[in-house]
Amino acid sequence: MIPTLATIETALFRATPARFGRFGASLRRLVRFIWAIGRDLATGDLNLRAVGLVYTSLLSTVPLCAFSFSVLKGLGFQHNLAPLLAEFFRPLGDRSDEVANRIVVFVDHMKGGVVGSLGLAFLVWTAVSVVQKVEDACNHIWHIARPRSLGRRFGEYVGILVVGPIVVATTLGLVTSISGSPLVAQLMASPATAWIGTLTSAATPVIAGTLGFGFLYGFLPNTRVTPRAALGAALAASIVWVAASYGFTLVLSYSKQMVAVYAGFSIVLVALMWLWLNWLILLTGSLLAFYLQHPEYLRSGQRDVVATARLREQLALAIMVVVTRAFTHGGRTNAASLAQTLDIPSIALQPIIEALETAGLLETTLREQLVPGKDPAAIHLDEIVLAIRDAGSGRAIALVEASMPGVVRVVGQGIDNAIRTALGNQTLAALAAEVNAASND
Repeated sequence: MIPTLATIETALFRATPARFGRFGASLRRLVRFIWAIGRDLATGDLNLRAVGLVYTSLLSTVPLCAFSFSVLKGLGFQHNLAPLLAEFFRPLGDRSDEVANRIVVFVDHMKGGVVGSLGLAFLVWTAVSVVQKVEDACNHIWHIARPRSLGRRFGEYVGILVVGPIVVATTLGLVTSISGSPLVAQLMASPATAWIGTLTSAATPVIAGTLGFGFLYGFLPNTRVTPRAALGAALAASIVWVAASYGFTLVLSYSKQMVAVYAGFSIVLVALMWLWLNWLILLTGSLLAFYLQHPEYLRSGQRDVVATARLREQLALAIMVVVTRAFTHGGRTNAASLAQTLDIPSIALQPIIEALETAGLLETTLREQLVPGKDPAAIHLDEIVLAIRDAGSGRAIALVEASMPGVVRVVGQGIDNAIRTALGNQTLAALAAEVNAASND
């Protein structure tokens, strides 16, 4: 009998037998990563998000380039990004230079008056919206429900959009000057050292891609990403991107029928496919970074994590205890650190945090840190539990409650009264003190 996918997954994620040895355990771990990423690509919505980013790219490519070029024009570096565009569109084949040059010429002829005032505001808004959509996709991958605040988003995004082109243009100029130096030319001319130049030219795209992807994977998710996870995923994504660019070029060279059928419109279709493949590689790399940092999610993956009513109530008490302990010791915590402490995806914690905030038991500071909404000694445990039970009551339909049988309503009131009787005399401060005493033993 052919095993089902569920059976294979269950067998794959069982504890590794000792007889497999270290090599077998490492191989099994690698297969788990491959399985998890393939499963999420087949059943998740990464492909849909990549398609959505392609649409966003069509609207934002020229404004984003215009914003970058306007920054570089003040430094006289506006033409240093042309090789970068040419390299990005190189897999399009013979038309790559045409596409890159058209973008450069179009942006270069933009008048300063158009870019000023309202036009500049439009460019900034468009550029920020692109980064925001990528951040939303990365937050979804990392199970982060709360994005950056509006102030942080605008400040950090604009800073990156201003500094990023300068860093890229300076790096490209430095690489160009080094590659054109007499020393490099002498090394390339010598048969004994020519392999160094060949190896360098082959490794440069991988190294540059690793640094670029690594920065994005470390910066975009609204959580702390370890350098190991970011750079490991960036290296894999960079290798895949280089291989995909050569493969894409090779496929296009044999796709003469598509060019004949679509004529001049074929370059548009090819560009769309290339953009989609780039976004898919970037998002898949972010998924790999998430699994490298949180291998415990390899089995659950991107599937929805639903907490039961009992678990939500217990999580609410745990959240308030963790926040109170950090607050009383002069520290602060946030949703991301809570998720790591409680080993629960933050997307499952966010509705609970919002319910506690609505009840006035929890507050979020301007730095997105969580603090008690009032004195922990004045917060009783029944308030916390009932806040979770009443979550969403403002959106409840009155007719549903009105049609409820009276006997059922009496039973519900009895449950609430039992909670108040059992927890009404216990405060959050006392519970946090018990946790502190237990942790010190």
